[in-house]
Amino acid sequence: MFMPQFSETLKELFQDRFREQEPMSKHTNYRLGGPARFFVEAKTVDEVQKAVDLAKEHQVKIVLLGGGSNVLVADQGIDGLVIKISIQDLEVNNNRVHVGAGVPMVLFARKVAEHCLKGMEWGVTLPGTVGGAIRGNAGCFGGETKDYFVEAQVLSNGQIVTMTKEQMAFGYRESVFKHSQDVILSAVFEFEKGDCAQIQSLMDENLKKRKASQPLETGSAGCMFKNIEIASDEELQRIQETIDLPSEMVSARRISAGWIIDQLDLKGKQIGGAKVSEKHGNFLLNTGNATSDDMMQLIAFIKTRARNTFGIQLQEEVQYLE
Repeated sequence: MFMPQFSETLKELFQDRFREQEPMSKHTNYRLGGPARFFVEAKTVDEVQKAVDLAKEHQVKIVLLGGGSNVLVADQGIDGLVIKISIQDLEVNNNRVHVGAGVPMVLFARKVAEHCLKGMEWGVTLPGTVGGAIRGNAGCFGGETKDYFVEAQVLSNGQIVTMTKEQMAFGYRESVFKHSQDVILSAVFEFEKGDCAQIQSLMDENLKKRKASQPLETGSAGCMFKNIEIASDEELQRIQETIDLPSEMVSARRISAGWIIDQLDLKGKQIGGAKVSEKHGNFLLNTGNATSDDMMQLIAFIKTRARNTFGIQLQEEVQYLE
């Protein structure tokens, strides 16, 4: 792909925030992936819109990137334009918070807590950005992104529009954005007033739990697989015929993917430089010399074992980019 006009225009718009053949390993938590043919970091709504319009004009594939925490980039890289969304606006007005899609979730959670607003205490443990969290309805410790979400500013078909919570089709690790090319630019959340000391205490407790249960010292994209949602009594009965589920999973109609991997005795399993964490079965690690292919082979191995042993089809939370 030799596109001098496209490159020159991007360089004029983004200056040193435009690069060619940019290693994606520099921009993902896994520290994996080949180069992006074109790469820009967009810090404003206008920059995002111009980059998207230009790519569409030149028929260049667009790949959106947030904090790089929930993606696995192919070893051969991305033959297109990667737009890193770095819109960092954050404004608190009473109970309402307007936040840019590029704001890290940890910072967002802390800013909300600083204003004695409750509801984001779980977010202090989450890697990635607000935009990515909305896209995947991220959550943990009983909270989800959708809980206090009001609306988002979105670039859709060249127009900037406002989308309400009802239009998001939020589900378990799911939203309408997983099925469209729309770009989340910013969002509005509305929280409840709370006790500052209690909010801080809960945040500290969540951080302590995360450090105790999750591997933080090695390259990881967070949880690799979604927990399993049990849709019907028939499905529950079928699964219980192959495995003795804990009572809390039966009552919640949700099976922990990490627990399934534990039952398969796969902690420590390694293919090349990719390894299942010995601390938490749902975390796959880059031990230092992994390739994306190593990681994909390990993912496939785990999914095959889960299917063949328990009849359970694990689904990845992590997005493949190529």
